[in-house]
Amino acid sequence: MHKLLCPSMMVADFTKIKEEVQELELANIDIFHMDIMDGSFVPNMALGVEDYKAIRSLTSKKMDVHLMVQRPKNYIKMFFNLGANIIYIHPESDQMPTSTLEMIKSLGMTPGIAINPGTSIESIEPLLNLTQNVLVMTVNPGFAGQPYLDFVNKKIDALVKLQNQYNYQIFVDGAISPQKVKMLSQRGVTGFILGTSSLFNKDKGYSQIIQELRQL
Repeated sequence: MHKLLCPSMMVADFTKIKEEVQELELANIDIFHMDIMDGSFVPNMALGVEDYKAIRSLTSKKMDVHLMVQRPKNYIKMFFNLGANIIYIHPESDQMPTSTLEMIKSLGMTPGIAINPGTSIESIEPLLNLTQNVLVMTVNPGFAGQPYLDFVNKKIDALVKLQNQYNYQIFVDGAISPQKVKMLSQRGVTGFILGTSSLFNKDKGYSQIIQELRQL
């Protein structure tokens, strides 16, 4: 199974973002992962419109948007116009998530939902009919560098069992080390958001790291 390896650009070095994007492209990553935070839905602020524009202008690879914001529907057309390919919303932040997912799909983008560690499968199962990607948060969203929450593995196993019924891909985000990439890919996870646990701030170059992760 081909792993989808997605660098979390929140932890990239924006003082040399052109070089970062070029090196990640040469490493043959799959999707640039962009965390958008409003300081309200999560207690932090992260990448904004200008950051998105900058990276979009430097790459033709797929880019996603992880909307950690209140009322995500208000942002969908803006990120469509900025060239997003995939948009994740948190169902808790949206009064009508089904409508928002349909809007994402109608614009030709891939609709996704992000599931917090405390969000139950039962509460989001109706949305799986409208979802192509499910992003499972394995830490509480908002900050890099948190420890992996092992109890989330049960949720991942439950989502794997439901996959054939609903036809979506499972991604994971939060403290994804090489060991977690190996363990979770064996469990049935397709996509991995890569931050400081496996990709950034390492002694090796991105190409070597990505090649090693693909071989796990």
